[in-house]
Amino acid sequence: MWIYEKKLQYPVRVGTCNPRLAKYLIEQYGGADGELSAALRYLNQRYSIPDKVIGLLTDIGTEEFAHLEMIATMIYKLTKDATPEQIKAAGIEDHYVNHDKGLFYHNAAGTPWTAAFIQTKGDPIADLYEDIAAEEKARATYQWIINLSDDTDLNDGLRFLREREIVHSQRFREAVEILKDEQGKKKIF
Repeated sequence: MWIYEKKLQYPVRVGTCNPRLAKYLIEQYGGADGELSAALRYLNQRYSIPDKVIGLLTDIGTEEFAHLEMIATMIYKLTKDATPEQIKAAGIEDHYVNHDKGLFYHNAAGTPWTAAFIQTKGDPIADLYEDIAAEEKARATYQWIINLSDDTDLNDGLRFLREREIVHSQRFREAVEILKDEQGKKKIF
């Protein structure tokens, strides 16, 4: 059973309207290494992985949806009071023309989200290494966004998300070791 609490996983605060910063965050909303891609990757992979790590993929996959919700809230708060001039100055006028200030799954460069952004091989070890790489790429992206941001309120939430990516990477590394140990005892795939 899945239970949804009607609150964000971590509080989202934004110091000021900043559409340029929202543009960067869109990468984590609809980009190849963003939260939507991660959630769908893990929830899809769980069907072809040994029972010992199904729960891990389910747990992390659903948590990624909580992160997606936080990113959406950040983007909304950064753009809700933006003027058309600010939107244009931020370089997101194409998004504005198509969606106003509504969210749409695309990356920071405007490329729409596609299922090609997510991978699965059907080999548990290969998939877990892909997951580790995905978490490390998301961690790096969060750090780069923090480096570009001077919004201390927003950076607090971004640091939370960055740290969760590190935890997820560690958990996937542990899962690799569990499966390798099991593979050494008997052939499981």
